[in-house]
Amino acid sequence: MYQVEVDDGVITEVVPDVSDPNPSALGRGLVDGVQHDKRIRQPAIRRRWLQSRERSSRGGDEFIDVPWDEALDLAAEEIERVAINHGNTSIFAGSYGWASAGRFHHAQSQLHRFINLVGGSTRAMNTYSTAAAQVILPHVVATWQQMELEQPTWDEIADGTGLFVAFGGVPLRNTQVAYGGITEHRTGEGIHKARSAGVRFVNVSPVQGDFEDADDWIACRPGTDVALMLAIAYTLEVEDLLDRSFLDTHCVGYEVFREYVLGRSDRVAKSPAWAAQICNVPEERISILARDMAAKRTFISAAWSLQRAHHGEQPYWMTVTLAAMLGQVGLPGGGFGFGYGAEGFIGSGWRRIHWPAHSKGRNPTGMAIPVARIADMLLHPGDTVAYDGREITYPDIRLIYWAGGNPWHHHQDLNRLANAWRKPETVIVNEPWWTPTAKWADIVFPATTQLERRDICASSHDPWLMLMDKVLDPQHEARSDFEIFRGLSERFGLREAFDENRDEDQWLEHMWSRCKQTAAQQGVELPEWGEFTAVGRHRIPDDDMRKPWMSEFRADPDGKRLRTPSGKIEIYSETIASFDYSDCPGHATWLEPAERLGGQGSERCPLHLLSPQPSNRLHSQFDHSEHSQKDKIDGKEALTMHPQDAEVRGIAEGEIVRVFNDRGACLAGVRFDAGLARSVVSLPTGAWFKPDVSSNEPSLELNGNPNVLTLDIGTSSLAQGPSANTCLVEVEPYDPQT
Repeated sequence: MYQVEVDDGVITEVVPDVSDPNPSALGRGLVDGVQHDKRIRQPAIRRRWLQSRERSSRGGDEFIDVPWDEALDLAAEEIERVAINHGNTSIFAGSYGWASAGRFHHAQSQLHRFINLVGGSTRAMNTYSTAAAQVILPHVVATWQQMELEQPTWDEIADGTGLFVAFGGVPLRNTQVAYGGITEHRTGEGIHKARSAGVRFVNVSPVQGDFEDADDWIACRPGTDVALMLAIAYTLEVEDLLDRSFLDTHCVGYEVFREYVLGRSDRVAKSPAWAAQICNVPEERISILARDMAAKRTFISAAWSLQRAHHGEQPYWMTVTLAAMLGQVGLPGGGFGFGYGAEGFIGSGWRRIHWPAHSKGRNPTGMAIPVARIADMLLHPGDTVAYDGREITYPDIRLIYWAGGNPWHHHQDLNRLANAWRKPETVIVNEPWWTPTAKWADIVFPATTQLERRDICASSHDPWLMLMDKVLDPQHEARSDFEIFRGLSERFGLREAFDENRDEDQWLEHMWSRCKQTAAQQGVELPEWGEFTAVGRHRIPDDDMRKPWMSEFRADPDGKRLRTPSGKIEIYSETIASFDYSDCPGHATWLEPAERLGGQGSERCPLHLLSPQPSNRLHSQFDHSEHSQKDKIDGKEALTMHPQDAEVRGIAEGEIVRVFNDRGACLAGVRFDAGLARSVVSLPTGAWFKPDVSSNEPSLELNGNPNVLTLDIGTSSLAQGPSANTCLVEVEPYDPQT
């Protein structure tokens, strides 16, 4: 949380709020990032699209500035043409990504409200962050939203946990942010309290820095956590260290899973010796960890990154299975959780209030695809894709409207996406800056930033309601998304339906009234609108009635049934088994990924590439700012390598290298880190996509965007999530002359 200081219309300083115990440094990007020469000054149309509706030069063409009315007219005409000639499912209103924390000026909500009024569109389901988790967990234990908001707090961990095993670590860099906004950064404080209480932390990750305060580091190969977990399960079973009573009373299907672990169903015992060959962790170390977990009150955590990989459903299913075998689910400090270190609110104990959002209405088409299958949809209209027990037929997309988010950051195999993105006839974008999203559009509307409008920050996982006051006039000719879509609605004769005869301030007051009603239903009183705007903030009382995660289910599994088909933890799922997916069977399983160290593809590309979130920006936001640029090397994102891996390739620290595989190549600067497992390299996401169109190698990306390298396949037929962390590469010194 920050206070922005402005002098004579210019941002001079961004000051952390005094109520935040550990404010993020990301706010520094606002100082020069908002008022930057990359701002879009007025509506613009791509030249060759305007002249002939040509598509092949999309991403490399110049733009012509036009008046607002002309741009709005053209956009409305295109939307109407496509809807009439091809149907509304031929419009893709994607708009996925982190946008303003405000409740009203939320780009996706504004876009979807407008597009629903004109007949709807094709949408995206789930998120790039947690798609596999969102689909697998309701079958196994609970909905994703319930997990996020109800799983154990750091206070509960400090009070009850003896051993905290973190698969994927707890990277504090990610806790700077939370969707919907965060006002108090307390994850580091929570870890410190737990350590002081005697909790022992084990970091199971190829990156030691993924949990800097851990007592022990187990450098598991990327993408092989399930093999390690299965070997722990094997040890618990054969040494009789599991809670058979809990498995009998609170779970279903352990007997089937047990046959698999012992190798009776496939003739492969999932022993520590078997797992050691896959995950490169000594078998004795695996056995010791299993015994430690059985001997102590153990909490098992899995990072979000684990499920962003081929077969990403399996590590989350296996995490729940292991916790069930230990029998400590629902006990103080025991059980499992996900994403401790993924966002700043996870592990907090603040009261959860589901605040009302700006109404999008109903999508008349009812059409949606898995979020990470966008390129497949654009390239292969008419094809079908399996998803969670059903089949979805891809529509023929003729128009994309994007407002909020950056597909050139989130998606995988960006060279493939570039080919796909040139298929639609028209791409319309609302964007404040000349980002890759804007440059790959045909019609571009300049949008305001959160500093150029008024809004309410009210998150279901945060204790504060904050007035996000306007501190700058709209820059150049920028308009809010609300104003842009109101202008388009007017051209369809739908202005009153869109704005309900309210201006932006009237909408905020209306939303506050709805917030008051929601709070009152939970016994919380909010001030009147005028009082709130005068003070600018209001803190929600803490929840003194919070019960430990799954404690009621533990005490009464029949009376407090889970929302799974059986009402219990499903170690074996009859539902998933009935789908007959070879890539997601009926229980947690080790499935060989498309590529991995020691496995397929490693002879040609012997390094595993991790693409974590950056520490100096949120995804790709404000990558143009000084705060983001200062950590780059010669303007390129920094690739972290183990010094010995660099030495055998003749690479010096600070050198520019070419990172490549069969999907593409990018340039990066090199930094050394002996805290990486050997043969693992790390290149953060978020560098603005910049292909070298003048090169003989058109796939070469110049800024260090790892998603020109990542694999664009679904996690499985169940969730079809992104598989970004299944990626092998090679690295070599870059010679611009070759």
